[in-house]
Amino acid sequence: MTVTSLNNDYKEIITSRRSVRVYDPAVKISREEMTEILEEATLAPSSVNLQPWRFLVIDSPEGKSTLEELAPGNKTQVTTSSAVIAVFGDMNAFDNADEIMSSAVEKGFLPQEIKEQIMANYTDLFGRMPARAFREMILIDSGLVSMQLMLSARAHGYDTNPIGGYDKSRIAEAFGMEKDRYVPVMLISVGKAAKEARRTTRLPIDRIAEWK
Repeated sequence: MTVTSLNNDYKEIITSRRSVRVYDPAVKISREEMTEILEEATLAPSSVNLQPWRFLVIDSPEGKSTLEELAPGNKTQVTTSSAVIAVFGDMNAFDNADEIMSSAVEKGFLPQEIKEQIMANYTDLFGRMPARAFREMILIDSGLVSMQLMLSARAHGYDTNPIGGYDKSRIAEAFGMEKDRYVPVMLISVGKAAKEARRTTRLPIDRIAEWK
């Protein structure tokens, strides 16, 4: 495959993405393929590579029934999609920093002495960072992975819809997760569109960008 064809494929993925609200309930995404989609999504960048995102893949009848109560205004997406992925930010994400950087050392991406210096710097930094600032940071990072997840799903031939209309105050506990640790970011429904989604327009670039 040529570079030009790769670029055209990527452009097609971006321009063909739609927010789909009605899916074909007969289409089920296997756990293996969903894992591949998530792996591709996690190639997104994050602050100091903390990878603070956490995913809850809700695809069972029981899980969807619980979610329906939390997102009554988005019941169609919940019930007809192959799965709904709840994206969270982990307030304890720094606990994994040493593991992440040690892995980079093992693979030859990072010298051990540099890793130790970075860990010392980051331990000091995040030890002083207010919880609110850390929360804002992981929300941004989780937003990046969410967009990449939707593009990855599109590359696999599936449709998505980002959902913000749900009870964020109860979702973590409803699924047995620590409420104070896991910050809800968004829901993403995934499946095959049952009907063509409504097209939308965008503001022209000269209205939203400027050069200096």
